[in-house]
Amino acid sequence: MKQPSTLVSYLFFVVITAVPPLALVYTGHADWLVPKFWLLFFFISGLTFLTVTSILMVAKINAEMYVQAFLAATTVKILASMIFALVFLLKIRVNKYVFAADFFYVYFLNMAFEIYGLLCNLRNQNLK
Repeated sequence: MKQPSTLVSYLFFVVITAVPPLALVYTGHADWLVPKFWLLFFFISGLTFLTVTSILMVAKINAEMYVQAFLAATTVKILASMIFALVFLLKIRVNKYVFAADFFYVYFLNMAFEIYGLLCNLRNQNLK
C-alpha cells in the first residue's frame, strides 16, 4: 500500500466505524454509549492516524527501521490511550461496563486497521 491510499483507506474506515454508534444514537439506544463518546472516538482515531502516518514516513525514509517504528508507535499509542482512559474516568462518571465496551470497540478496531494496513505495506516492500 502506498501512503496516500493507506490514509484514504483509513479515513473511509473511520467513517464506517462511526456508523454503529450513530445508529445507536438515532435508534434511541444512546445509553449504550458513554457521555462524550465522540471525544473518545476521535482521540483514539486521531492517535491511530498519527501512528499510521508516522510509520509510513519512517518506512519511506529508512525501510530497515519499519518494525522498530511500528513497535515504538504502537507502544506510545497504548500508553496515550491508557492515560486518556484514566483522565476520562476521573473526570466523567460513567457505567464501567459501557465504558469498557465503548473503549475496546474503538481501540481494537483501530488497532486491527493499523496492523492490517501496515502489514499490507510491509508485504509490498518484501515483493520488491
